[in-house]
Amino acid sequence: MKITEVIESSKETLVSFEILPPLKGGSMETIFKSMDPLMEFKPPFIDVTYHREEFIYNMRPSGYYEKIAIRKRPGTVGICASIMHRYGVEAVPHLICGGFSKTETENALIDLNFLGIKNVLALRGDARKFEGKFIPEPGGHNYAVDLVNQVQDMNNGKYLDPNIDNGFKTDFCIGVAGYPEKHFEAPNLELDMKYTKMKVDAGASYIVTQMFFDNDYYFKYVDLCRKNGITVPIIPGIKPLTRKSQITTIPRHFFINMPGDLINAVDATDDKQKVKEIGIEWCIAQSKELKAAGVPVLHYYTMSDSRTIKKILKEVI
Repeated sequence: MKITEVIESSKETLVSFEILPPLKGGSMETIFKSMDPLMEFKPPFIDVTYHREEFIYNMRPSGYYEKIAIRKRPGTVGICASIMHRYGVEAVPHLICGGFSKTETENALIDLNFLGIKNVLALRGDARKFEGKFIPEPGGHNYAVDLVNQVQDMNNGKYLDPNIDNGFKTDFCIGVAGYPEKHFEAPNLELDMKYTKMKVDAGASYIVTQMFFDNDYYFKYVDLCRKNGITVPIIPGIKPLTRKSQITTIPRHFFINMPGDLINAVDATDDKQKVKEIGIEWCIAQSKELKAAGVPVLHYYTMSDSRTIKKILKEVI
């Protein structure tokens, strides 16, 4: 079932999760161990992230360094298939521009279609570490909207090979990212909104937001989307704060603001358990307010911490 169909068929706020593939060398058991405790909340879909390659440099006997590409968290497509088989829920693989040519993207979409996966989240992805800006793969996409266009082309039976006539029409439901506090590369929220509308106009059917810790950002973002003619469902992305260090690392890595009350409460204690309790209580309050406002889905970035997410949902659902 498409994510949009899931949302339309429900009269209540749903719950969904995003998970990370295990590090290379891990197994599906780590995923199942993380997800099993959360299935009581009946998530209709689970997102699985995709991580682009990284580069390491190994010294060769000659003294020169050899540049080697490694992928630390492979397996997104296989994980999605396993989740659907084990739990009978929709799995949503992330598609990224970084590290993929258009041909590789097309082949990945063909595999997903053959597996019965009908939903994808189309993202540009991050720049590689130590690169000042995002650099696309040769023959790849520069922007998420280009990726959306390629998926939508396949939905219309259009493939990269011009010799393919009457190609099979896929039926992917396409999600994209939204940024209530704007994407860090956009000069202002208005221009960022223009790019978001381009993705929706290209074929995106729903938006999942970056995490935020002040619900006002989400509500204002939704209002701005509606004023700009964006009518698709907008799913809030939520992450609980669990460590004191996150009051500085999260804003630095994700370019978002932390509310003063949350910072002051966390900064006032060095007790790790107390910090976690503060973060959980804050997330519970956030979730309850969003649910009361009638958001379509509460989408939790689990980071494999199912115990914390379960504590939150026990108070929210």
